[in-house]
Amino acid sequence: MNRLKSIVQLSSSLLFILSVLLLIPLLVAWIYKEPILVYKSFIYVSAFSFTLAFIFRRLTYAYKVHIDLTTAMILCTVSWVLVSAIGALPFMIGLDKSFIDAMFEAVSGFTTTGITVFEQLDDMSHALIFWRSFIQWLGGLGILTFFLFVTTKSEGDSWQLFSAEGHKINAARPVPNVYRTIKYFWAIYSVYTLLEILMLWGLGLSFFDALSHSMTTLSTGGYSNHDASIAYYQLNGYKNYKLIEYTVILFMFLGGINFLVHYRMIKEDHLFIFKDIEAKVFMKIIVGFSGLTLIGIIASRGLPLGQLEESIRKTLFQIVSVTTTTGFGTEDIGSVFFPAITKQLFIILMIIGGCVGSTSGGIKILRVIILEKLLRREVHKLSLPNNAVIPTTINHVIIGYEELQRITAIVFGWILLIGIGAGITALFSDLGPFEAFSGMASAVGNIGPFYFSVSKMVSLSWVIKLTYIIGMLAGRLELLPIYIIISKKAWK
Repeated sequence: MNRLKSIVQLSSSLLFILSVLLLIPLLVAWIYKEPILVYKSFIYVSAFSFTLAFIFRRLTYAYKVHIDLTTAMILCTVSWVLVSAIGALPFMIGLDKSFIDAMFEAVSGFTTTGITVFEQLDDMSHALIFWRSFIQWLGGLGILTFFLFVTTKSEGDSWQLFSAEGHKINAARPVPNVYRTIKYFWAIYSVYTLLEILMLWGLGLSFFDALSHSMTTLSTGGYSNHDASIAYYQLNGYKNYKLIEYTVILFMFLGGINFLVHYRMIKEDHLFIFKDIEAKVFMKIIVGFSGLTLIGIIASRGLPLGQLEESIRKTLFQIVSVTTTTGFGTEDIGSVFFPAITKQLFIILMIIGGCVGSTSGGIKILRVIILEKLLRREVHKLSLPNNAVIPTTINHVIIGYEELQRITAIVFGWILLIGIGAGITALFSDLGPFEAFSGMASAVGNIGPFYFSVSKMVSLSWVIKLTYIIGMLAGRLELLPIYIIISKKAWK
């Protein structure tokens, strides 16, 4: 009961904040003179969130909150589900969508997955488009991280909330105080977002397009204002479309890097990105997979000199987009532009994802590095005495046994969840095995693209959509909080 009271009281604070955030799109609605229904969709939901927060607070106002790691993980799952459910209501009211579709879109937004079940985005209300982008921006560094940033300056147990939102290997912070750590992260995140807005605006995008796409680039979310995604600007004759694409590539790349690396590059060592083992592997993956894709293109259909720049740009864009789990597109990943080998590489990238401590999804590159080191260690031990001890190290730091166990459990759970979801997709649809696997891998990896059309996604059974909702939440929260919430022991 004490744990439940702590969760209810903390949820009330989160809902108070959400009720304020829901009023921000009203400014967009006013600027673009949108119908009264759009205003109602945010005002009513804001009032509902505030009322629910007030009730929660009254029920627990005299209780002193205590947070341990288990409580933090349960709160993490509860808050993400609750905020997503309320954040879905404007889509239900303003677009007359079913709850399952609205919830799907909201969860995809907050988890920065980017899978959409909405079509005709070019004709959608500006306020609702802004809300889609805004929830991805909020979800980039995490709902609870934002909650801590605006509500507390204390150290205490609040670090548990920051840790629970996404399991962090050797969780470190640039400064001892949790509030200052979060403040630095949000400052870097906001400055990068502002910089991209100014660059895209200067390249010819409308301010609204620049704002919306910048929020979904740094968050590696991938929601676009247009059905054609970033390809819209080439298709509609924007003269700077190449520079627009290169700008988006740059900021997707920045979003995929650990924010501790960004901090150290800014405050201590400008070249630290070339010294951090995960960042180096991240860059090698991008260069290596881009090279393999270009080789595949040349081998399959040749590459005239006049098409070299276009092929490099499209390849680099899509590799960075998939690796960082952003999901923007200038070319459909299932199109004939990409050879068969690249389509297989995309699936691998969906599962691996970006760096730990970034806004990217996936298993994370650092975990893959550790697993590869474990494999090499076991092979090496075959030639050594039985009592030989070979520690696993990252950046000259020994990874403890408990951490190695946790990584193994997370990766196994990740693969198991994708397999179950792919099976459910195949069972309740006419999709082939490769398409079904790509859909669930995209959901759990929080990436967005898959090997079937958006129209097909819209038409899928509610059972599949619910499965993907669970997969998106599990992927964003890195499984453990989802498993804990269904554990009876965790509630005792």
